[in-house]
Amino acid sequence: MPKKLIISTLVAVALAISGLLAAASPFTLRSAQFSEGKNLPLSMVYRGYGCTGNNISPELNWSGEPAGTKSYAITFFDPDASTGVGWWHWTIFNIPGNVHKLAANVGKPGTNLAPSGSKQGYTDYGNSEYGGPCPPPGDSHGYVFTIYALNVNSLPIGSEATGAMLNVSMKEHILAKATLKGRYGQ
Repeated sequence: MPKKLIISTLVAVALAISGLLAAASPFTLRSAQFSEGKNLPLSMVYRGYGCTGNNISPELNWSGEPAGTKSYAITFFDPDASTGVGWWHWTIFNIPGNVHKLAANVGKPGTNLAPSGSKQGYTDYGNSEYGGPCPPPGDSHGYVFTIYALNVNSLPIGSEATGAMLNVSMKEHILAKATLKGRYGQ
């Protein structure tokens, strides 16, 4: 094969590969209610303990998951809580791999908005449902939504599972994760 033809073939292959890599989008998590690093709206804030929000879980959507994703898990966590170990506000897992969006208020039991087969885990509020931000007056906390793309259809845990139990259960099954961070203070 002539040297010129080999070089042009290699260049074409390199361009094709770089085009495929550029076309692959990163795994991302988004919400219509807030943007990365911005303040969380009052609709998401807890109602109780002196907080006057509506306690509605936000609409979340995601894309760019890796090949082989069979299910998702989502956590909502406050690493700034004064407990020393953070505060679990919400977990939802066993979300089918063909789902790419959760509607607002999915975190409220009885709404029938959660995807079929999904489960909500036990939070630090003492229940298995969404619990919004409610930091002490004068404090501003960071809040982190994390979505995990998993290589299993479901995890062998139920709604009694805490955030820590969820993390242990999915540890060996995580293909990718994406975060969306917000802030809230009273």
